[in-house]
Amino acid sequence: MFDFDSEELNQQTLFVEVILPLAIPGTYTYRVPKHLNALTEVGKRVVVQFGKSKIYTAIVSAIGQKAPVKYEAKYLIDVLDEKAIVTQQQLKLWQWIAEYYLCTLGEVMAAALPSALKLASETRIVLNANPDFDKSLLNDKEFLVLDALELKHELSVTDVTKILAQKSVFPILRSLFSKNLIYIVEEIDEKFQPKKVAVIQLNPLYQDKENLKHLFAELEKAPKQVDALLGYIKLAKSGKSVKKTDLLEATGVSAGVIKALVDKEVFIAAHEVISRFTHPDLTAVMDFTLSDAQQQALSALQKSINEKSVTLLHGITSSGKTQIYIRLIEDYLALGKQVLYLLPEIALTGQMIDRLKVYFKDQIIVYHSKFNDNERAEIWQKVLNNEVKIVLGARSSVFLPFADLGFVIVDEEHEASFKQFEPAPRYHARDVAIMLGTIAHAKVLLGSATPSLETYFNALNNKFGLVKLAERYGGVKLPYIEVVSIAEERNRKLIKEHFTSVLLEGINTAIANQEQVILFQNRRGYVPILICQTCGNTPKCINCDVSLTYHKASGKLHCHYCGYKEDNITECPACASKHIAYKGLGTEKIEDDLKVILPDVRVARMDYDTTRNKNAHQVILNDFEDRKIDVLVGTQMVAKGLDFENITLIGIINADSIIQFPDFRAYERSFQLLSQVAGRAGRRSKQGKVIIQTYDAKHRVIQQVVNHDYESMYHEEMIERRQFKYPPFYKIIQLNIKHKDLGMLLKISDAFAKLLKHYLGDMVIGPHSPLVGRVRNYYIQTITIKIDWASQSLSKIKVLLKEQISVFEADKANKGAFIIADVDPY
Repeated sequence: MFDFDSEELNQQTLFVEVILPLAIPGTYTYRVPKHLNALTEVGKRVVVQFGKSKIYTAIVSAIGQKAPVKYEAKYLIDVLDEKAIVTQQQLKLWQWIAEYYLCTLGEVMAAALPSALKLASETRIVLNANPDFDKSLLNDKEFLVLDALELKHELSVTDVTKILAQKSVFPILRSLFSKNLIYIVEEIDEKFQPKKVAVIQLNPLYQDKENLKHLFAELEKAPKQVDALLGYIKLAKSGKSVKKTDLLEATGVSAGVIKALVDKEVFIAAHEVISRFTHPDLTAVMDFTLSDAQQQALSALQKSINEKSVTLLHGITSSGKTQIYIRLIEDYLALGKQVLYLLPEIALTGQMIDRLKVYFKDQIIVYHSKFNDNERAEIWQKVLNNEVKIVLGARSSVFLPFADLGFVIVDEEHEASFKQFEPAPRYHARDVAIMLGTIAHAKVLLGSATPSLETYFNALNNKFGLVKLAERYGGVKLPYIEVVSIAEERNRKLIKEHFTSVLLEGINTAIANQEQVILFQNRRGYVPILICQTCGNTPKCINCDVSLTYHKASGKLHCHYCGYKEDNITECPACASKHIAYKGLGTEKIEDDLKVILPDVRVARMDYDTTRNKNAHQVILNDFEDRKIDVLVGTQMVAKGLDFENITLIGIINADSIIQFPDFRAYERSFQLLSQVAGRAGRRSKQGKVIIQTYDAKHRVIQQVVNHDYESMYHEEMIERRQFKYPPFYKIIQLNIKHKDLGMLLKISDAFAKLLKHYLGDMVIGPHSPLVGRVRNYYIQTITIKIDWASQSLSKIKVLLKEQISVFEADKANKGAFIIADVDPY
């Protein structure tokens, strides 16, 4: 702000640069009405008109006294905040993201701010009925809005503007938000509900011995009820809550007996929130003692963190990295600092949430994009006000307004889930977290059993610190891995459907020992391809160049790119043949086949289709933990975040489908995924077993997984990466040009590639069609730019690309086409 006293400040003509939540280049300048001068501050939200009639919430990024030269600045309509809600550090981070990932500041703002903090004229306001609220507490304008919502249920901000006959309606909407009377339609239902169990409590009246004595006399003619009461008293002696299931099991009475006692008001039925995971496990986290290996790693980490901004902890699966993280978090809490703990997918890391919440209690808060709008806005304010010390979250947590950030942990830093693909900004949360650490002067710790090659390269080259933890906690052995040849089993006619005799025997043995099994197949649906055996026709999506996948549960063919569905076919639409063959397999078919082969085994499936509904994944994991499921079939969801002591067997149905994927990262990702899946087995006292089914048992990646040989995989991949100009030796920028007319697309993409080659030479590769050449009716051509960042200026090349993309989009000859820039597209 300016160094004026309040009276002098109110006489100044001020102009502000604002960021609008739109994909527009740069910032826009607005004039500040003099009565708002004292309220205007960098980082505050202001209401502005953009275009003819659209109203938006913008963020002030700079304040000055220089009027724009080429246009007359409009006036701000209002200032929304008493205190800045976006910090200077955040604005620096936003600027870096926009420059590095070739996107606009507006796109970064739209991704960063919760919807409740960036209302616009199109935003839909929905009534949140609260019959207990006293409407007499509302002012006249709030009452008008609420009255209109009760009639229509839903209004846009523009509607509210018309109702109140004023442009500045945001303070009124903010007030209604704070009173929990409205919410916005973009709200997403909370998917993470705590696990609740039915518990039985004794009516406090019968805590008195005399009253209890009279109660037994009254129940004399109901012996089953007496048994239930005696059973309760016995279980209650432990001092813990008495679960209804435990009481039924201990006494052998029926649920009707318990209900009768509830009806008589002897028992009180209630629900209690409990951890989804076993109490011994949580106790271990609460009262743990580090092993010698962990203690050595912790000491090495503390030394490295003092010397380096970023450190990699390379610890094998089940080595106890979480316990080390807890000790380091304690160090920063003792300094009064905030901590950010990033996880790849909140939905699949419930155990981590539970463990840390048990240990740090109310000092920790969870944040991710699936929280509803009010919750996200509230968490934003708590972090800004330093009311929260630890944030545990998914990738969007890097955007929070930390007041005093000291430490960032990026767990499973290799995970592809940290990369945002759509929409812009197409950022990688690990890299943004490192930059956040630099801006906030915070230390960053990256953790993984199978680090990304770029991270390991940086660690070996002394850019990052490196600490290794090569011993599993408690001395548990790494799982034994057995590779089974699918081809050999087929030749010997031992295979049933897609299960080798070795895998079926392993499943049967595990079930007989009352142990649990996970089966992994990285493809959902029933079968990926339907093919006519007469003419070879395959059903394809009408919007995308991909074959449709059959889903037995819906009885339909699905496109996994755009969501298009159509009825399954019984005859070929091309030649009318009824000889339709099903090729390949997905998780749905594996589940179905296993139920036929082993009808007594309890099988469940965990993939995108079974977990899209609210609380669905919790139900599956709760049932798995409670041993109501013997075999869990799943996609890569089952590779992350599961830590159950009873899993002793992991079956990988077809490793080839992962390894043979046409991508330069295929071998690295295959090693990581197979190793992570294998790491789910035998995480307590028993050594686990992994059975990998493959057609190529001698493949080097398979052998490296069997031998737990990350180093060998790293060195072999590095030779190829250097030879073929891939990361970490080269930076990659991918430009996807899209148009609905294929002929026009080919013409303009070829012209644009020639233009880029004029400036960048052989760094430019393409244009070429990607693996899927049409999505949602847009044809795609890809131009790839490989930059030797050690000898070429990455920032200058990005500036050039931004300029040329801007010129391309302004050219009327390219109407209907647009370019999506993806920096580090992996």
